[in-house]
Amino acid sequence: MTKYLHAIFYIFCNSVKFTSLKLLHINSFKFHYLNFISPLTNIQLSKESKLTFGENLKIRSGVKIHLRKAAKITIGDNTFINYNSMIVSHEQIIIGRNVQIGPNVMIFDHDHDFRSENGVSDMKYKTDPIQIGDNVWIGANSVILRGTKIGENTVVGAGAIIKGEYEKNAIILNKSEITVLTQ
Repeated sequence: MTKYLHAIFYIFCNSVKFTSLKLLHINSFKFHYLNFISPLTNIQLSKESKLTFGENLKIRSGVKIHLRKAAKITIGDNTFINYNSMIVSHEQIIIGRNVQIGPNVMIFDHDHDFRSENGVSDMKYKTDPIQIGDNVWIGANSVILRGTKIGENTVVGAGAIIKGEYEKNAIILNKSEITVLTQ
């Protein structure tokens, strides 16, 4: 019974939150009312940005989805985003269908341009779109950097920091060494 009350509460909160977002950003936000998105999800849309949610999304609390001016984010059907993940777009991020994103995952389609005259404080960015294929599983604490393309049916191991193109049906792991020095 509690499970059903919880679902009804989420749907009600989403209806209110997303309807008001839709009113503020008429052509910028597409969503379905029956998605299970925590009321504690932080969504920020900027001028000319476009956010599209597929059907049957499950997004846990603490998730942040931020779109800067003219940026686009598309999240496909049946996608799950776990606690405290962050998706920030200055250009474009496409997340396919049936994608599982673990807790604390960071997805950024931009880097600070530290070579500008005043360094990072100039707030200039280098951008490159990100594309995550269908049926991808991204492990906890992973970081997906600008220009990354992940093929379908791929697993990104926990803690991986990735940038580049990865073919379908792959397992992507960061190789790390642990060195223990004793006296």
